This record gives sequence, structure tokens and C-alpha cells, in this order.
Amino acid sequence: MAQIAHTVHVALGDRAYDILIGDTLLDDAGAILAERFPGRRYGIITDENVAQVQLPRLVASLDAAGLSHTEIVLPAGESTKSWAFVGQAVEGILAARLERGDLIIALGGGVIGDLAGFAASIARRGMDFIQMPTSLLAQVDSSVGGKTGINSPHGKNLIGAFHQPKLVLADLSTLNTLSPRQFAAGYAEVVKYGLIDDEEFFFWLEANQKDIFAGGPARGEAIARCCAHKARVVIEDEKELGVRALLNLGHTFGHALEKDTGYSDRLLHGEGVAVGMVLAHGFSARLGLAPSQDTGRIAAHLKSSGLPTTLGDIPGTLGSTETLMAAIAQDKKVSRGALTFILTHGIGQAFIEKNVDGTAVAAYLNEMRA
Repeated sequence: MAQIAHTVHVALGDRAYDILIGDTLLDDAGAILAERFPGRRYGIITDENVAQVQLPRLVASLDAAGLSHTEIVLPAGESTKSWAFVGQAVEGILAARLERGDLIIALGGGVIGDLAGFAASIARRGMDFIQMPTSLLAQVDSSVGGKTGINSPHGKNLIGAFHQPKLVLADLSTLNTLSPRQFAAGYAEVVKYGLIDDEEFFFWLEANQKDIFAGGPARGEAIARCCAHKARVVIEDEKELGVRALLNLGHTFGHALEKDTGYSDRLLHGEGVAVGMVLAHGFSARLGLAPSQDTGRIAAHLKSSGLPTTLGDIPGTLGSTETLMAAIAQDKKVSRGALTFILTHGIGQAFIEKNVDGTAVAAYLNEMRA
């Protein structure tokens, strides 16, 4: 049976589920699923890259357990989070004659997790699904909490649903196949948890950064701590009506930058978040809310992890400040036209600030572009 290093429970009543973290969970998935969900069939949604490396492990495990399954393979990349491909996923589910009581498996990074979860939420008016995240970003963030969806030309993640998984299997061994850039992009979301309200965790990351990147014991501990943090927030505010918005630290700036770069490889999601978190701390300092030295400390840690930290670090030419502000105005936290940002009083002291002055944001962006 599986060697489970960490278990995090997400206590949401009759929708509660476990996050299992370990080194061989894809190889043990068949036995785990047969025990927890007897009599189900499975629809695996993945992308072309993951299909080459991780899908054979999962298929072999399901076959060994005698579990029926079908595979739906989509293109890799952020541009897959669209109506066209969520439609392809749903049609694949229906073509395989999967029933409402069967289970969808999201095997991949954040893109596949978001898309497959959304497809499950609308196929046959709602099917259960399981997250099997294969990227660091997905393991510590997007696979937990039930946010699913796709992008719109108007902005990132503007179409979707809250749909909690039935189980999360985070296989640490899948992270060994990530490129250094992809791993670093996921690490930005790890750092985020320290910056929100856990100063001690940020300091721990500074001390254990090398072990995390090298795949030592600190890697699994960091992932478990992030998942536990997010679970606490989701339990308190599942539908993001309050404190859960803190998890968007850096994302308002980051999503605008992702849109401006066409959701392309010019800027990965975690890279946008890294730049966004530095901008959020710098803007807070500019408003006199936070010490400016914290911005430098955060930027130094992210930079040492291989992440961009300034607008100038983003390849190519960015659109105008007006274009970026138009994207910010479409952010999900906007309420009746008023801008809402996650700002900070310092490391581990993020807070929600409503009615932020757009003119001040634009002036700050203009200065950062210089």
C-alpha cells in the first residue's frame, strides 16, 4: 500500500476530503481508489506532456486494480483553459459513457486541474472528481479548495465554478520531472503562504530553500504546510466572500501581466505571481503601509529562486499602463467597479484593501516601468 508521508484533511462537512502527499502515489493510486471509491469508472483528463511521463504510471496502477478508465488528452499550456477545450473534455466524458456516479481524474498541473474540475462540474450537471497534481504550483495551491475554471479574453479565471474534489493525491516524485523554470514558478505560490500571515514560514523557507529545490525532506514538509494553510482558509471561507481573498496576494498584478503576455510561455502563472507579490509589497510601502526593506528581502528571495521580480524581467514589450489597468479592472475581486487589492503591513501581514485608488496604482505602475 502507499507510503503516505503527510495527510491534510479539508473539513467541509459532507464534502470533506483528504490531501495525501507521498512519493509513489501515482503507482499506488489504483489500490487507493479501489478502497475509497469501489465500483466506479474513471475518466482521466491530462495534457500531452503529462501523458508521456506520468499517465502510463497511473494507467498501470488502475489496470492492476481492475479499474475501468478512459483517457482524454488535451494540449499543454495556459491557452488550453478555454471554452473549446473544456467542451472537448466534456464531450470526451460523454462519449466514454461515463455516468454521473463515476469519477473524473485531473492528472496534471494547474491548467488541467482547473479545466478538468470545471468540466466535471458541468458534465451531466455535476460529477465528482479527483485531483492528481503533477506540478509544484498545483500541489500547493490550485488542486486544493475547489476553485475550477477557464480563462476569458476579458481576463484570467473569469469563467468557472466552486467544485470541491473528492480526494487529492500529490505524488512528490512527479516534481522531479519538472524543468527548473516550472519548479521555480510553483515555488512562488509556496512563498505566498509565508507572506500572507506566516512570517515564521517565510523565514523557514529562506533557511530551507536549497533543500526544497534539491528534493530533500523539506520539500514534502513545505507542501504539507502550504496545503494545511490553504485548507484552514477554505474551511473558513469556501466561496471567497472574505478572508480567502488573501490567497490572491500578488495575483491582481500577476493576472493582468499574464493577460498582457497572452497567457503564453513569456510569463508562467507563478512568475506573474512573483512579480505581482513584489509589486503588491512595493505599492504598500509606497502608501506608507509597510517597510520598504521587506520588499527588497522578498524580491531577493524570489530572485535567488530563479523568478522574475520586476516588470523589466518579463521578456518582450508590455502593453501600456492603461492596458494593464483595464485588465486589473476585470479582476474577480472588483466590487461595483471599486478596485480591491491584497496589500500588506509587512512580511506575514497581508490584508484586504477595498476602494483602492486606481490613479495611484497607475502612477505606481508607470514608475515601475521606467
